[in-house]
Amino acid sequence: MNRGRHPKSVRTLQVGVLGAPTGWYMKDLQRAASEMPSSRPTTVEPLSFQKLSVWSTGPSLPQAKTWSQSGNSMEEPKAIGLSDCHTVLVRSMPLGSVEQIVFRMNALHAAQASNVQILNPPRCLEIAIDKWLTLDIAQRAGIQTPRTICCQTRDDALQAWESLGGDCIVKPIFGGEGRGIVRVADSDMAWRVFSTLEQLQSVIYIQEFLESEGYDLRLLVVGDELFCVRRENHGDWRSNVSRGGKAIIHEPTFEQISIAFRACKAIGGWMIGVDILPTRDGRNILLELNAVPGWRATAGALQVDMAHLILHRLHDGLE
Repeated sequence: MNRGRHPKSVRTLQVGVLGAPTGWYMKDLQRAASEMPSSRPTTVEPLSFQKLSVWSTGPSLPQAKTWSQSGNSMEEPKAIGLSDCHTVLVRSMPLGSVEQIVFRMNALHAAQASNVQILNPPRCLEIAIDKWLTLDIAQRAGIQTPRTICCQTRDDALQAWESLGGDCIVKPIFGGEGRGIVRVADSDMAWRVFSTLEQLQSVIYIQEFLESEGYDLRLLVVGDELFCVRRENHGDWRSNVSRGGKAIIHEPTFEQISIAFRACKAIGGWMIGVDILPTRDGRNILLELNAVPGWRATAGALQVDMAHLILHRLHDGLE
């Protein structure tokens, strides 16, 4: 792992986290940091995406800066350079205009170019947020994915729907946790859904509906380690835990493990959520990759302190 300019002893791991300052994952990382052994002191600093800026004012490389957002109203906000952190974890990005989103990603690229370790790397984040690009890259790496058609007009979408047997899944090209996903198996519904998406100037992302055994797999890759759960939702064909699904410990096959690590390598990820669907005909199909994966359900099902594990892995990279 890269080592930036460290204002303190290398023994103190300084982790900046771009994400909700009072969210569950921030608190979990801060809790884990407070429990780290004295031989591995760790600080976790909540950082603001909205306050992110890049300063190019001299002969040295541009510097990305932001403000701490501790969430404590009693503490004064303070400016911090991303290079003051050993590692910057990206946990979420708030809504913004197209200009703001593009600038924030470019700022992460600038920070990385200045020897700041961003996890996951900016290019990995850019790929994984785009479902179509993710599967295109995975397919080029030889990983089996659903038959997928991406288009922009109702007429093209209707042709795609018919080519997939009149039964398909329609997803937002950006998004997660199963939100906005619908199954379209009726011609009138197809016309209405595709007409609406065309009017909204949305990219229409269509996949074949695959028959499964009623569950999918979430494989969480952290560096060279892998953790796997089976996600079931008997009340919904969408198995996302956020939609009421249940995470259950699962022993992955060699093929499933191979798919997960190959997919991570294809998009350049360090910590990736890999969603695989075992189909009724015996195939393992890569559905999606998540470069800002949650670990709450996985940690609970496997009884693993994932926040501790993440911080220890970051310490390992400093030694």
